[in-house]
Amino acid sequence: MSSTVISHSAEHHDSHGHHHQESFITKYIFSGDHKMIAKQFLITGIFMAVFAMMLSILFRIQLAWPEKEFPILEVFLGKWAEGGRIAPDFFLSLVTIHGTIMVFFVLTAGLSGTFSNLLIPYQIGARDMASPLMNMMSYWLFFIASVIMIASFFVESGPASAGWTIYPPLSAVPTAISGSATGMTLWLVSMVLFVASQLIGGINYVSTILNMRTKGMDLWKMPLTIWAFFLTAIVGMLSFPVLVSAVVLLIFDRSFGTSFYLSDLVVQGQILPNEGGSPILFQHLFWFLGHPEVYIVVMPALGLTSEVISTNSRKPIFGYHAMVYSLIGITVLSFIVWGHHMFVTGMNPFLGGVFMITTLIIAVPSAVKAFNYMATLWRGNIRFTPAMMFAIGLVSFFISGGLTGLFLGNAALDINLHDTYFVVAHFHLVMGSASIFGMLCGVYHWYPKMFGRMMNTKLGYLHFWLTFIGAYLVFFPMHFMGIDGVPRRYYAFTQFAFMEKWVSVNMLITWAAIVAGLGQVAFLFNFFYSIFFGERAPQNPWNSNTLEWTTPVEHIHGNWPGEIPTVHRWPYDYSKPGHDQDFIPQNVPFSETMSSNFIHDFEGNEEAERIQAEWDAQHKK
Repeated sequence: MSSTVISHSAEHHDSHGHHHQESFITKYIFSGDHKMIAKQFLITGIFMAVFAMMLSILFRIQLAWPEKEFPILEVFLGKWAEGGRIAPDFFLSLVTIHGTIMVFFVLTAGLSGTFSNLLIPYQIGARDMASPLMNMMSYWLFFIASVIMIASFFVESGPASAGWTIYPPLSAVPTAISGSATGMTLWLVSMVLFVASQLIGGINYVSTILNMRTKGMDLWKMPLTIWAFFLTAIVGMLSFPVLVSAVVLLIFDRSFGTSFYLSDLVVQGQILPNEGGSPILFQHLFWFLGHPEVYIVVMPALGLTSEVISTNSRKPIFGYHAMVYSLIGITVLSFIVWGHHMFVTGMNPFLGGVFMITTLIIAVPSAVKAFNYMATLWRGNIRFTPAMMFAIGLVSFFISGGLTGLFLGNAALDINLHDTYFVVAHFHLVMGSASIFGMLCGVYHWYPKMFGRMMNTKLGYLHFWLTFIGAYLVFFPMHFMGIDGVPRRYYAFTQFAFMEKWVSVNMLITWAAIVAGLGQVAFLFNFFYSIFFGERAPQNPWNSNTLEWTTPVEHIHGNWPGEIPTVHRWPYDYSKPGHDQDFIPQNVPFSETMSSNFIHDFEGNEEAERIQAEWDAQHKK
């Protein structure tokens, strides 16, 4: 597989080097530099994650102590917590906005926006993104969408409360409940801006990877991180517009009297005029995005993990080509499995069987990745850095959460488990926790490249163990609640006798969530303190092979001070027999490593093979 590559000469850099002096605004706010935009995405994503985490603590308190009053809640939440108890409508709003922010604003924009921007130009050998202006627009649309989403908490009727999937009719009838009014409108506006941000970013990522790779960087020499970002961008570009179409039809139903999703409804004793629509249509449109969205979230985390595990195992990644093909397989299959979210809608059993088979097939490329990670770790010379700990944590969550996906992918079992806490446990482990751990492993690993400083290792270990143990204590018990039939999104477990026994488990879960939340304080302190006072980073602190570690520690316009390095080899030459060091960067020519070269390194280049064979014969290798 090959593609046209473009090299950038020193003369091209000189045209960048003599740019005008940047002001504070053009350097830190309206920046076109991919490195600064990556930091903007990351810090905004961290803020949104903290906000969403606080929402989750609030509704967990309600579930753990449903009859207890906490006067402090009324101080902060006002009418939404009169008497110190969260109102039922507001409880659903908390669940809705928590899910929306985590899935879209943290795990999509915060993860992909940060590391695609940071690593794509660095690792393929480009001065910047294909369009810095579009890159800047992508961030600012995301920022405005974030502001609008949070602003919905300050409108009279409160934020949206139809679940993060915003199913009609709650989302389509403004008078249904308080959260169906202005807050729902703000949710829709925010999401349209968010999708625009993702589409602009995705076009930029794909264009940059296809057209701006440095000399020698063909597709099979790209790190798995770049493959993951590339395929993630393609999935987003094909699936996000479908969500916009669903949202536009929803706005028409809300504001212009159409009936795309509405039919035969009675609201507060009044018969609505809508007829002929179907909420199932919305489910099809939403989940056609919603399931690819799972992989938009997971694939970048898997790409980051591949790089971190290989680097810190001091071994080549096991099955590089298989890893690439598994990513491609996930990309293709992700578009033909959305129906497994809809087994209980009265779907034709034959069609349900088709979706069940494709859902179970997608477990194959996912399992390939899990096995390849374990094979890479096997007998490796492992360095347990904080980044490596979070990468191994991702593998743990990916396996434990993925196994429960086999239950939910089976139509007969899913009908019993659908909309129970079993589903909550599954996707919070395999998508939520795994992706968060992938994002955190990326932060710890590439922090020296982003800020020129090192994070504190001991605080990193504390952060890992509190988060890892806390996540399992929060989500693992939910599997048993789901098997017992406990439904999700219920305001209190005291209304039904069979659910009362789970109140004590909810208390355990809530305390675990609070402790895990406090663990994030260690991360936040470590992150922001180290920006200013952390130990100064060396150029290549992890002895990595990829091109970003050949750039200076101090950020410069255009990334490299002179000509961009030429790539000669794949990015995973670790612990190669015959070499005096346990890593060989991608820009080191084979002529400098004759004692460790193998014939297959030259990809069929007969001249190089001949020279190597002559050298081997001369030195009796």
